[in-house]
Amino acid sequence: MATVELRFSALPEHVRTARLVAAAVARRAGVDEAVLDEVRLAVGEACSRAVGLHLAHGIDAPVHVALIEDEKKFAIEVGDDVPSGPGEHASDDGSEGDGEDEMGLAVISGLVDDVEVTSGANGGLIRMSWPTAAATAAP
Repeated sequence: MATVELRFSALPEHVRTARLVAAAVARRAGVDEAVLDEVRLAVGEACSRAVGLHLAHGIDAPVHVALIEDEKKFAIEVGDDVPSGPGEHASDDGSEGDGEDEMGLAVISGLVDDVEVTSGANGGLIRMSWPTAAATAAP
């Protein structure tokens, strides 16, 4: 299992770089060309969400992205460092970003069949995965 890790300052202008890197690694991992636009869009939404949460909560830590290449799937994990309490969503603080946050999660859910969103005391994580050519070629 190969992993590429990317960390970037929580600035909107770095989201494009994350999208480009994710698409390049996904292509190399064997994700179908027809799905690469979905990968780019989903990563862009997840990274934009993390950047927005960091900026809204005054967190200087970088956004972290892990691109994980497995035999049968390609996974992307986008993490933020915005803590939340038990049963509380990472952005449920009543801030203006809640609507945008929900919209971003809805877009991601529409693009990715296998998506998991978690949050806790150490921050939030969006994990998305797509099958690779090896997975679709298997009997």
